[in-house]
Amino acid sequence: MSLGEAGNAPTLERIDLELSDPSQLGSVRDWLRAVPGIEVTTTAGEPGPGELGGTDTLSIIASSAGLISAIKVLPDIIRARRVGFQIKTEVRGKPFELNAANVEELLPVLERLLDE
Repeated sequence: MSLGEAGNAPTLERIDLELSDPSQLGSVRDWLRAVPGIEVTTTAGEPGPGELGGTDTLSIIASSAGLISAIKVLPDIIRARRVGFQIKTEVRGKPFELNAANVEELLPVLERLLDE
């Protein structure tokens, strides 16, 4: 999602991260907030039909360079969590599911998408 306007200001984009373990939302948010040049917020999830609650997500808002910096810390975040921890996201319309087995392979793909 493009949030900036034409001119000298960099165009801001947003990516949302959905964690497989919602109890990790606060610690992952804190870890990402240490990355310079990005804004991290928590977005309440909308419950689906018949559900009591939705899945909260983390929204990262930054320039493409800021998003790349945030994405580069995701392998460390994933490795620091329990086995099976995953992060789902969508970058420029392409869905990704990151986990310990594939994060190193997907990192260059995500960087290329954000560099376009």
